[in-house]
Amino acid sequence: MRLFRMMLAMPAMAMGACMSTPAPPADEHAGHAPGAAEASTQLTASPRHGEWAMIATGPGDSVRAWVVYPERRTKAPVVVVIHEIFGLSPWIRSVADQLAADGFVAIAPDLLTMKNIPGSPDNPDGQAARAAIQTLNMDDVHRQISAVAQYAMRLPAAAPRYGIVGFCWGGAVSFEHAVRSPTLGASVVYYGTSPAPARLASVRAPVLGLYGSDDARVNATVPPADSAMKALGKTYRPIFYEGAGHGFLRQQDGREGKNLAAARAAWPETIAWFRTHLGR
Repeated sequence: MRLFRMMLAMPAMAMGACMSTPAPPADEHAGHAPGAAEASTQLTASPRHGEWAMIATGPGDSVRAWVVYPERRTKAPVVVVIHEIFGLSPWIRSVADQLAADGFVAIAPDLLTMKNIPGSPDNPDGQAARAAIQTLNMDDVHRQISAVAQYAMRLPAAAPRYGIVGFCWGGAVSFEHAVRSPTLGASVVYYGTSPAPARLASVRAPVLGLYGSDDARVNATVPPADSAMKALGKTYRPIFYEGAGHGFLRQQDGREGKNLAAARAAWPETIAWFRTHLGR
């Protein structure tokens, strides 16, 4: 009885400290996409529904894609996830899973589907994927991405809006898709090269660029794009993370913590960009 009276006399804040804190709502998820080392663990532990789909993208080709659904009551905007030169790896699928955790229908197309990469679809051979990437026709790539986006936006759980995010080779593709697609709602470029300034006049979607400061090859293409986008009145926001290298989101265990710090800072920027320009 004495203990009960003492508890009643405690201030509300102190009482709260003794009680469990309720979980935040799903749309306030505060995590970030895992690095490659954690990808398989995230995929295995994920409570979200992921599935493979085969999508017809033209009269003579199809694309396999990994689709992950958010746990929410309302229809969600779509984010298309473009893989690196290593193909649709478990890491890319874990990035899609994290986007779904943050409230989006995420779809990651395997743009090497027709190349029959060893180990596909679950774990494609990286060297074979890298060689096959060089043989892709970029007109076909963007036609396929558009078809994948249309497929995803027709899903019953999806809203009719889509964005794109890509990494390394896929980052360059994501910026290029903003050049080619008049219906794209938002683009996020992770350490991908920029299109030539003369080609940027057709960009309609706002573009966010996320770069490691120690990535001179890619970063040399940013100032010309930035100047051109400003002159054209387009929205482009480049962010550089001090001490981080190329591929920092995948290689979060690299560069003595700088890559991890960059990943933790870049992911909230990614989600905020999509929520601002695609809706929640």
